[in-house]
Amino acid sequence: MVSQPLVTVICICYNHEAFVIETLQSVCSQTYKNTELIIVDDFSTDNSVKVIEQWLIKNPEVLFIKNTENLGNTKSFNKAVSHSKGSFLIDLSCDDLLLPNAITEQLHSFSKHDLEQTAIVYGNAQNIDEKGVFVSHYFPVNENNQTIVSPPFGDIYKRLLKGGVCMCSVSAMINKKIFENLQGYDESLAYEDLDYWIRASRNYKVYYEDKIWVKKRILSNSLGSSFSKRKQFSIKMTASTFKIFQKAFQLNQNKEEDQALLKRVHYELTQTLKRKDYVHFAKHAWFKIKLQSRKF
Repeated sequence: MVSQPLVTVICICYNHEAFVIETLQSVCSQTYKNTELIIVDDFSTDNSVKVIEQWLIKNPEVLFIKNTENLGNTKSFNKAVSHSKGSFLIDLSCDDLLLPNAITEQLHSFSKHDLEQTAIVYGNAQNIDEKGVFVSHYFPVNENNQTIVSPPFGDIYKRLLKGGVCMCSVSAMINKKIFENLQGYDESLAYEDLDYWIRASRNYKVYYEDKIWVKKRILSNSLGSSFSKRKQFSIKMTASTFKIFQKAFQLNQNKEEDQALLKRVHYELTQTLKRKDYVHFAKHAWFKIKLQSRKF
């Protein structure tokens, strides 16, 4: 690995006027200096654009992309990657914060592994509230800030299929070469991380470093304030999850992996029933039968 590789941090903003400057400053305050910052505003309806443009007066070297319509995270991130020059990528929401030594330690983690085979390195995160007050750790820790139960690393494909809290995408650094080999995020999905991690872990390795790299902000209104917006978002998420299951079905290579996927499908079945989403309940039920009956 090049001793001082360029790292591209992509900050996607959507109605983050209250937090975006603190996020951008957390990138500029990194101990590792060979970084490239790209900001994408995804057609915010608040004053985010004005706030960012004011900040850019003193930071004219930063690329600012202003979407003329709301594209969502997957399309916005891929769009920014097409302009990036770095060998590594960080997907940072404009309400989250990088801790000062994050990039230095993420690169050190990459240096310990085979770069051609390592798609992602990730660590732990602190959850904070709207005022920046600590709430909890993403992965529970002991008194020495060490993770109590080690998250999966190495060949984690089957573990991801099973589900549960097993990845912390907000703390991840992505190998750009592999990201491009996998054709980036799936732009048809409402969310990006699970699908990308599954596809990446099929043929590449993912490693965990027991360090805290990010402060993740938990916002009470992150899914919109109205019930109708939350319901609409939930339907989009469920539809995307079902598509991810179908894609994983094509990637699976043995019965053991199908059994792992079955556990997650069963969980989604119970969730769709709780939400009275009978359309997706029926789809997941059909898919469960399909999984159970497949023979290799």
